[in-house]
Amino acid sequence: MRRYSRITGTGSYLPPRRLTNADLVAELATQGVESSDDWIVERTGIRARHFAASEVCSSDLALEAARKALEAANLKAHEIDLIIVATSTPDMVFPSTACILQNKLGANGCAAFDVQAVCSGFVYALTVADAMIQTGAASKALVIGAEVFSRILDFKDRTTCVLFGDGAGAVVLQASDTPGILATDLHADGKHVGILCVPGHVSGGAVLGDPVLKMDGQAVFKLAVGVLEDAARAVLAKAGKTEADIDWLIPHQANIRIMQSTARKLKLPMNKVVVTVDQHGNTSAASIPLALDHAVREGQVKKGETLMLEGVGGGFTWGAVLLNL
Repeated sequence: MRRYSRITGTGSYLPPRRLTNADLVAELATQGVESSDDWIVERTGIRARHFAASEVCSSDLALEAARKALEAANLKAHEIDLIIVATSTPDMVFPSTACILQNKLGANGCAAFDVQAVCSGFVYALTVADAMIQTGAASKALVIGAEVFSRILDFKDRTTCVLFGDGAGAVVLQASDTPGILATDLHADGKHVGILCVPGHVSGGAVLGDPVLKMDGQAVFKLAVGVLEDAARAVLAKAGKTEADIDWLIPHQANIRIMQSTARKLKLPMNKVVVTVDQHGNTSAASIPLALDHAVREGQVKKGETLMLEGVGGGFTWGAVLLNL
């Protein structure tokens, strides 16, 4: 009998500090940077974002999301046999944020590692966990996206600092006799490294390069729209499905314009797209599981429905997952 994996629980967490566009615009003005609520909403669809306190790390956000996902799956932490954390903002250079989270959860002993694929990280992590469950290497996996992007923003660059926020989302993925994850598709193209990156690193106790986010917005938009459609069609083909079989599109919550364009290409109305970018901005690897958990807990997305998850991020990386909830 073939072995599959299914999502059995979801969870998410946003840090308490919420900044509306008006709040952020006021803060930027003190640094001589001009912006406006209208400008941000028109170009991105974002109305607010959450920033973590200075002492809070990605593992702390991940811990709260993980606990909620475990509770939803009716599991205890010690029952988990695999932890994968997707993050571009780890607690330390090493060890992995997954190992730090593992200890905070009390799930010590199971395999734990990070995945670095920026905004595509959750799709990458979910694909790896699915493969490990299918092969029998794991049975109960905790897959998390967690980010504190506020730490790597340049608040003098109004084209990027208004886009991102902090948060975490998690799912429990368990072995099943019936299909949950139907198909996955992952890609990367390193020749696009320069259009979205943080070109700095640590050497000899000092920061070399520039440790804040750099983005060519137009180049990212153009590339994202094309590759997201390709990945979506690839997983549909692998699963023997069509656009008509998609109940919900849950894309990486980066920019409402990218989401609208992707939906159009897949002939999906916007009322079939889960949109939460307005409330938390771009939380990178956390955004898909954040949106998924929100939709599940609001009763928007229901068990048995077919979901398309997809993301695109620095690297340049992209991918999609088609699943039955």
